[in-house]
Amino acid sequence: MSQGRIETVAEAYLCLLKQRGIDWLFANAGTDFAPIIEALARGRSAGLAMPEAVPIAHETVAVAMAHGYYLVSGQPQAIMVHVNVGTANALMGLINAARDQVPMLFTSGRTPITEHGRLGARDLPIHWGQEMFDQAGMLRELVKWDYELRFGDQLLPVVDRALAIAMSEPRGPVYLSLPREVLAEPLSMAAWPADPLLQPPAAPAPSAGAIAKLAELLAAAERPLIVTGRSDASAFGAIGRFVERYGVPVVHFWPARLGLATDHPLHAGFDVQPWLGEADLVLVLDVMVPWLPARHQLAEGAKVVQIGPDPLFATLPMRSFPADLAIQAGVAATLDQLLQAPPPEPAAQARRAAVTAAIAEQRLRAQAEAERGRTAPMTTAWISRCLDRQKSPDAIVFNELGCDPAVMTCQRVDSYFSHPIAGGLGWGLPAALGAKLAAPERPVIACVGDGSYMFANPVACHQTAAALDLPVLTIVFNNEIWNAVRKSTRALYPRGHASEANQMPLSSLAPSPAYEQVVTACGGHGERVEDPDALPAALARAWQAVTVEGRQALLNVRCAIGD
Repeated sequence: MSQGRIETVAEAYLCLLKQRGIDWLFANAGTDFAPIIEALARGRSAGLAMPEAVPIAHETVAVAMAHGYYLVSGQPQAIMVHVNVGTANALMGLINAARDQVPMLFTSGRTPITEHGRLGARDLPIHWGQEMFDQAGMLRELVKWDYELRFGDQLLPVVDRALAIAMSEPRGPVYLSLPREVLAEPLSMAAWPADPLLQPPAAPAPSAGAIAKLAELLAAAERPLIVTGRSDASAFGAIGRFVERYGVPVVHFWPARLGLATDHPLHAGFDVQPWLGEADLVLVLDVMVPWLPARHQLAEGAKVVQIGPDPLFATLPMRSFPADLAIQAGVAATLDQLLQAPPPEPAAQARRAAVTAAIAEQRLRAQAEAERGRTAPMTTAWISRCLDRQKSPDAIVFNELGCDPAVMTCQRVDSYFSHPIAGGLGWGLPAALGAKLAAPERPVIACVGDGSYMFANPVACHQTAAALDLPVLTIVFNNEIWNAVRKSTRALYPRGHASEANQMPLSSLAPSPAYEQVVTACGGHGERVEDPDALPAALARAWQAVTVEGRQALLNVRCAIGD
């Protein structure tokens, strides 16, 4: 409950955000922010409870920080950017959040509507140049809801509606634009009601008929397979209980979030290829892309069950993965109901023994391959193996085209996050900063490719880390190439001119900058590592800087291109 009295719409807005659990406002300010800045300044002296508003030097960093904060905390946060130009800069982050079903309250100012006569009316040439007929049009496909605040007395229903929609399944970002004149209007009040006007609807539950059909399919299957790529704490637990009973291998294909500990005997790795062609039943647990039809094939007669809040991913224009059974419900709710059925036949236990033996052998091969990567330049697997030995069990890893998770140990649902399937580069490092803000007691590591690092606006990231005291460890996997571009071209034209060229066009990142000097310019610890035998000691020094000295650190590690 606020202690002082609210006097303006801007103050009321900020107080309402805090009342609704928004602790952070990630902001990149412009001329439209004047009422917000005045409200923040007055709020301190008036004893008004408001979110901590922090200046972020680039919009993509702000959005990714809110993304990472939510992944660790489960609490959506707010972003505010500068009218249409700031919104344009933030679009890539919003694409990632939309495809990853991450809720956030994304807001922007709106260039003043009036030309004179009101507090907040236009008083700079850019206020004409920044107006659009439909500012929200540039992001409407990426958000679940958008609106422009028109009157101060709308605040309560507008904000409560925005947050309820963002948190309803499937979750996602919402957008609110805030005209300067409206924010500057007087609004006298004491406090907001404690309870929101609207709550998110209860998540859909599976029907009894769907559970019965799924149980029937599972009983008839000899070689079932789970493919998953996104999870939360409840689903993580349910998947573990389910696979223990039924002996089903779990493949994480392009996972944004873990569904099973990577050292679990039934965690079958990150490549669907060795398993999909043999499976006679595939359970797709909230995965947009469970395999690649151009490269992977289902076994003849195999059944596919898709489960999730939106199992057919209706927001995608085209997606044709089969669904012999589609269950619109949470993964945890579905699997837990299935577990109430009678125990499976002894065949499930025999299957478990065979599957775990195959997985154990697969892991040994991956570890041996990683050890062979102790060369100059190093392989990604060797770097990842060394990092796994250095990091603590409570560490949080953000991976954006960096580490090889097949040789890493991540045992908690919130210990590993990978880039959203939209592929908007520059997500990994700022998302790690948001996670560190949400969980300051845990070590946070950003594993990024050199291209991903450059896309992250690294100066803005490291300046933010210094300003907010966020000691994150960054590992730049530096192969001096856009490897995703190279691999895609080689896959499409394996014997083409580009594949045979000494240097493939439009794929080089050489000459490589001294990335380690960017972090040192912001007071952090930086090293370049080229010798594979020197890597463990360099990791230990970086870990010391982050966990003991409380400084951000970066290792620029020269690695092989790889395939």
